[in-house]
Amino acid sequence: MDRRQYLYLVPNRSRSWIWPALVLAAAVVMYVTRVGTEMADFGVYRTAAVRALDAEPLYRADDGHYQFKYLPAFALAMAPFAWLPSEAARAVWFGLSVALLWVFVRWSLLALPARHRSLQGLAWLTILLMAKFYAHELNLGQSNILLGVILVGALLAVQRDRPGWAGLLVGAGVFVKPYAVILLPWLLPAAGVTSGLAAVAVVAAGLVLPAVVYGWAGNGDQLLGWFRTVTDSTAPNLLGADNVSLASMWAKWMGAGAMAAQLAVATTIVLLAIATWVIWRRARVSGPAYLEFGLLMLLVPLISPQGWDYVLLLGTPAVVCLLDRFDLMSPGWRAVTVVAMAFMGLTIYDLVGRALYARLMAINVVSVSALALFVCLAHLRRRSLA
Repeated sequence: MDRRQYLYLVPNRSRSWIWPALVLAAAVVMYVTRVGTEMADFGVYRTAAVRALDAEPLYRADDGHYQFKYLPAFALAMAPFAWLPSEAARAVWFGLSVALLWVFVRWSLLALPARHRSLQGLAWLTILLMAKFYAHELNLGQSNILLGVILVGALLAVQRDRPGWAGLLVGAGVFVKPYAVILLPWLLPAAGVTSGLAAVAVVAAGLVLPAVVYGWAGNGDQLLGWFRTVTDSTAPNLLGADNVSLASMWAKWMGAGAMAAQLAVATTIVLLAIATWVIWRRARVSGPAYLEFGLLMLLVPLISPQGWDYVLLLGTPAVVCLLDRFDLMSPGWRAVTVVAMAFMGLTIYDLVGRALYARLMAINVVSVSALALFVCLAHLRRRSLA
């Protein structure tokens, strides 16, 4: 091997600080100029943590749009932020979210098996296409990045044959965002019974943990309050511009009502059937877990009735997989992938203008694009490309 080949293969350690420094600088500018005065969803978490520490009810209709919609254990997990002054808590959460975003993207890249493109190229393209979701998440102070890191950690545990850890992490993810339950059935073919049992054990423990604060009856009341809050707040949010769920898509196309709800359920069943078929064909490829994981993560904002557009950041592994296998697809499938990625990731108010943005969101073009990428992923498995 000559010197030029060696230098190409060995990373330049003297420049390893550049990207973290740029990310840090961008994060500081973002926080100082805008985010520091916003982060409304983080305020919901902190308020819930304060209430949990005082054994007060978590779920209150008079909170309006900013009701707490997570399981009681998450309110207890956020307790350290209740002990900090509001401004300090906000800054710490933002810094933690930026660091976790770095980890989430990096782990999503490193977990991809049999990679065809360079890490740097994949990173640039992924960030370009997903930046609007990342920025919106940080601006709101949401917790989907935290969930993404936990669940990608579970994927890495599956790949490294650590089923117990995979189950523990998926179980923990349920309390950050309940829709992590979509991975529970997948654990059985991907990591075995031990993983599934570990996940169930963590979920069971997390459901009873708040009884330490609320008592058994009080904890039951909080769980019922959570269920009522989630179900009662679904219908009013269906027609929100940023709602990309299947329920929202059909409601916007046909008008909210029984027919739209039935079509949303039918579409969900079809998508879950396709996901099951993809997993059934896992023996035809090496390293099948990554595509399956990406497919299920892309489903989350679609099948959750309150699937806001920024939740699509969980589709990062799906985008990474499609970008990496892009050259292996036929021209027709490449065209579908390009168009879908462009509409999903580049439908941005500042980019397309007020009128076009409003029209595109009114017809849920982002949802349709995510569905197209879901089909493209299934196509990769059909051809045994991932």
